[in-house]
Amino acid sequence: MIKAVIFDMFETLVSLFEGSTYFSEDIAADLGVEHDPFRKAWHATEEARTLGKYTIEEGIGEALKAMGIYSEKNVAMVADGRKATLEDSFRVIPKESLDLLHALRAKGILTGLISNCYSDEAKIIKNCELYPLFDAAMLSYEQGVAKPNPEIYLRAAAELGVKPEECLYVGDGGSRELFTAKEIGMHPVQALWYRHMMFEPHVPSPVFDEFPHAESRKDIEEMLEELV
Repeated sequence: MIKAVIFDMFETLVSLFEGSTYFSEDIAADLGVEHDPFRKAWHATEEARTLGKYTIEEGIGEALKAMGIYSEKNVAMVADGRKATLEDSFRVIPKESLDLLHALRAKGILTGLISNCYSDEAKIIKNCELYPLFDAAMLSYEQGVAKPNPEIYLRAAAELGVKPEECLYVGDGGSRELFTAKEIGMHPVQALWYRHMMFEPHVPSPVFDEFPHAESRKDIEEMLEELV
């Protein structure tokens, strides 16, 4: 019996492709440097940013130092660019996401969140309209552990007071999140409703044949009825 639905955040409940975008190529352009070396320097700090070892400003700073272009002004410019883009993505939470969470809670289904995120993303997630609708929220920046590590899933289930096999896990598929969910006994579903907005090289994952697909948030409610 499904007692809880655990969601990914980005490209599941909100999308970084909605509104303005600010990916590594945009940052490199702002800094006036070539994209490929900046991308490598930026991604070298990703794990530390995700696990809370660096704030976003510290991560930016380390990447800029590796490029030989560090300055407080450059750090602030990139951080401000990210902040504006995140605020754009979260400015209007999709009604479909809010409706789904409210519908699940009305049915007595617990709701959870597991998100790989940096310090700036964690801050905006905790202040958004969705956050109070989660019975448990695991943010990698705070937890010091990230998907696909099973530990962050087990912490979410424990906080919800349910077993992994009593959880539906819904995500776009990035970070091999669906595979870990399945390995520990959860019921994974790949959310596809934002794929039409994505563009390369930033598509988080392919469409996996191994998992059920949800083309809309309404599909989650229908799947749940079959599993409950």
